Amino acid sequence: MKAIRWALLPFSLLYGAVTSIRNWLFDKGWKSSYAIPGKSIVVGNLSVGGTGKSPLVIYLIQHFLNENTPVATLSRGYGRKTKGLVIADSNSDAAMIGDEPLQYVNRFGDAIRVTVAEERKIGITYIRKQFKNNPVIVLDDAFQHRKVKAGLNILVTEYHRPYVNDFLLPVGKLRESKSGVKRADIILVSKCPEQLSDNEKVAMAKKLAPAQQPVFFSTIQYGDLKPISGNIPKTIKHLLLVTGIGNSKPLEDHLKSTYSVKHLKFPDHHDFTASDIDTIHQNFNTFASRDKIIVTTEKDYMRLQQFEAVIDGSQPWFYQPIEIAIEKETQLKNLLKNYVREN
Repeated sequence: MKAIRWALLPFSLLYGAVTSIRNWLFDKGWKSSYAIPGKSIVVGNLSVGGTGKSPLVIYLIQHFLNENTPVATLSRGYGRKTKGLVIADSNSDAAMIGDEPLQYVNRFGDAIRVTVAEERKIGITYIRKQFKNNPVIVLDDAFQHRKVKAGLNILVTEYHRPYVNDFLLPVGKLRESKSGVKRADIILVSKCPEQLSDNEKVAMAKKLAPAQQPVFFSTIQYGDLKPISGNIPKTIKHLLLVTGIGNSKPLEDHLKSTYSVKHLKFPDHHDFTASDIDTIHQNFNTFASRDKIIVTTEKDYMRLQQFEAVIDGSQPWFYQPIEIAIEKETQLKNLLKNYVREN
């Protein structure tokens, strides 16, 4: 592994030079950024892969709805098969808008506006023109999209792989230099263990926030498994876990604490095929026990629900909903409230 890293190091150095020059040009104003009118929040990270942005976006949406504050989301719609500006509605699917935006639609329905656009400025202009209630715009995964400038930037970094211990692509998973953290107004550490000492939190916050930004720690909260289709066994002992997300280990560990688990892993944002569904069902049919179900993530379900074989009831499919719990939540909510209220 070390030999491979050394071999890739020149490419990481080149990649770092290119991204650093690009950021420097934006910082100096030689490349222009569009200041988003009204209130806007970027949720992003410094690395590729599943750091936990989507649960935070869902958390923010729910917070603003609870505060009776109009809210809209804007994403590029990663993995969709459409181009340009698309406005989500009840007929949207993952191929049209991407799995994460579809997740927001399924969770909140007409309570929010969900828009996708590769060019974020086009999406922002549409939202501001069409929605007269001037919603807070939550931009999903736009930390590196320097062509637009939000009013508040929240950086998510994973507890078990914080950006400070990572390397630039392709040696590591960083999309840009660690110095990019200076653009963050708030830092959220995701997927933390339940028990984290105060000393460890203080030490970690010092490393993660060189500009002394507020740092919050969050844990994953797993809800009850939700049935999709099929007969539900009276008792459940065995699971076939099907995932196509960046980091499935926390979910796998959680389920293994209760069930016997076999895991079929697919790449992040995997575009499932009918052949994949056949493979999944063939694996499931090898289980001798009758006390068995197939479990996937809520995000993966957005892409899987297009298949009749998943929703026709021939096999017991479930998905695992998750939420996040944030330590010092009141402090975070006060920061959000103050940002929305300020002129």
